[in-house]
Parts: sequence; structure tokens; C-alpha cells
Amino acid sequence: MKHVTIPSGADLSALYRQLAGDYPKFFKMDVLSKLGFLLTEMLVADEPDRFRPREDRAVLVFSREGCVANDRHYAATLADFPSPALFVYTLPNIVTGEIAIRNKYEGETSAYVLEKYDEKRLWALVKEAFQDRITQSAVVAWIDCLSDTAWQAEAWLVTREEILK
Repeated sequence: MKHVTIPSGADLSALYRQLAGDYPKFFKMDVLSKLGFLLTEMLVADEPDRFRPREDRAVLVFSREGCVANDRHYAATLADFPSPALFVYTLPNIVTGEIAIRNKYEGETSAYVLEKYDEKRLWALVKEAFQDRITQSAVVAWIDCLSDTAWQAEAWLVTREEILK
């Protein structure tokens, strides 16, 4: 099981330039999606044929705050002109879509907002994703964004064998 983290307050633009640099849409993303994107880059950068379509990889993102950091930015635009660019990121599942689109994953994508970090519950939900017989691996992340500069961000790349042992 591969595990990566991004420390709170890290320079996400610099990390993007180091890891990817070829996906301009990154700069339009909210912090939750940027973190999910970068965590996934860290996990799968060395995979052969990483951009081939695959239905055997799931993406599961867990959080306590969801996309509340972006919700605050969007709410601030409501007095004048609501920002469509911010509105698109007012759903916490957008991060799973960003990861799936970038990497051509066609398997399950799920976003869970939990009351707190609960390792037992998180891994039980991950295990459920492997019950379909198609899923062979999953990008699993805990991304909790309190603001654009304060977060908890870690991710794992797990396989069917590791989860169902």
C-alpha cells in the first residue's frame, strides 16, 4: 500500500509544477480538488500506461469539511455576481471527478463527508468498493480543508489483495 501526504500550508502551485505542469485546469480548481489532484499525481506518477482508460480503479475521497472552504468563497460573490467558476466546486464530489478525468479512471468514484476522521469506518467503506469484482485498486484519500492554507491531506493507493486479505 503506497501512502503520501501534503503538509498543511504547502505551496500547491509549486508542487503542481514539480509533479505535473501539463494540466492548466489545475489553476481553476478549489483547494480540495487541487489536493486530490496532487495526491493522486504523487501516487501514480510512475505507473506505466497511467493515462490509458481503466474501469478497474476506484476513487474514494473522505473529508470532514467537504468543500466548505470553497463554499465560503462562493458565498462572498453572492452579493454582487455569483461566480460560476466557484459554483462548480461547491460539491465535495467534484474532486473525485477531477481525479477520474485526469487519469481516465472509469470505476467507482465516491466522496464521503464524515463527522470526524474514523479510520475503521473509512476502511470499511473502502472494502465495500471492492465487492464488485471489477475494482482491482483504489485511490483513497482523506482531505480535510479548513481553508486555502490549512488542511489535512493524505492518500493511499490500495489493491484488492491488500484490502480483502
